[in-house]
Amino acid sequence: MIEQALHRCVASFYPGATGVAGAAKLSGGASQETWSFDIVHAGGTFGAILRRSPKGYGAAPTRAAGLGAEARLMQLAHEAGLPSPKVMHVLRPEDDLGTGFIMARVEGETIARKILRDEQFAKARPILARQLGKVAAGIHGLPREKLPALREMSATREIAEIGREYRSFNWPRPVFELALRWLSDHDPGPSTEVTLVHGDFRHGNLIIGPDGVRAVLDWELAHLGDPMEDLGWVCVNSWRFGEIDKPVGGFGSREELFAGYAEGGRRVEPARIKFWEVMGTLRWGVMCCGMMQRFRLGPDHSMERAMIGRRASETEIDLLRLLAPRA
Repeated sequence: MIEQALHRCVASFYPGATGVAGAAKLSGGASQETWSFDIVHAGGTFGAILRRSPKGYGAAPTRAAGLGAEARLMQLAHEAGLPSPKVMHVLRPEDDLGTGFIMARVEGETIARKILRDEQFAKARPILARQLGKVAAGIHGLPREKLPALREMSATREIAEIGREYRSFNWPRPVFELALRWLSDHDPGPSTEVTLVHGDFRHGNLIIGPDGVRAVLDWELAHLGDPMEDLGWVCVNSWRFGEIDKPVGGFGSREELFAGYAEGGRRVEPARIKFWEVMGTLRWGVMCCGMMQRFRLGPDHSMERAMIGRRASETEIDLLRLLAPRA
C-alpha cells in the first residue's frame, strides 16, 4: 500500500524514477514513522528515507519542532556542508502520505554498542569527540534569519518546566530534589548568544562510519537557546554506555570536544556546560520516570517502557557524582 503512494510521490520529483522497492518501517509509533526504501531508476537504485506523520494525526507535541521545521533545518545544515542527509522532497497533500519529508539514505551505524566496540570503528573512535565539537559549532553558527519558527528556551525556563513535570508524577525522589535545588542555585542566566540548539545531540541520533561522523539525525527537539546545552547533553553519562571515563559518548574527552568546538570558531563556556550536563542528567531521569509512570498506569504495559523506567535510578547515581564537592 505505502509503496504505491511512494511510487506516485517519487515520480513527481525524481527524474527517471520507474518505481520504489524494499519499503520497510524502521521505527516509530502511531504518530510518527520512519521508512527505508529504494528509488528504482534505469541506472539502478537510490537509497531513501521517509519521515512522516500519517494522515489523521495532529500537531507535534509542545517540545517538538515539527517535521516541516526538521526538513528545513536539515536542508540548511546540508547546504552549510555539515554532515546531514540531503532533503529531497517535503510531502504535499496530493502525495497522500501525511506530513513529513523524504531524504537521501546515509549508510553507517547508529547503535552505540557497535560504535564503541566493533573493530570497524576503531580508527573513528579517537577522532569522534573533536569531530562532534566541530559539527556542534557548525550547527550553532547557522544563520538565525534562515531558521524556521522555533520555540526559545532558557536555563530558567527549563528548570521550571522540568520541575513541574517531575512533581506531576507525585513520586518524590530526594536526589532529583537536590538536583533541582542545585540547578536553581547555579542558574547561569540568559546566554550571551542565542543560537539554534539541536536539542538531542547524542548517540542514536548520529550516523557513524569508519571515517567518523556521517550525519546528524532527529532534529525534532531543535529550538533557540544556549548553545552550551548541546555540549552538556552529549556528555551525559547515560550516553557513554559503560565507558564512563570517556565523557563524550564513551569515546572521547571533554577537552577534545571543546577543541573541535573552538576549531569551528566558537567559544566554550565550561561552567555553563557543567550546568547543562546536570540539567541533561536530571531531564533524562525525569523522562525515565515518565516511562515508568506510563507503564504503571497503562494502557501500554510494554517491557520497553518498564526497562527505560528503571534507568531513573542510574541517573540518581550520576547526579550524585556530578554534584559531589570536589576534594
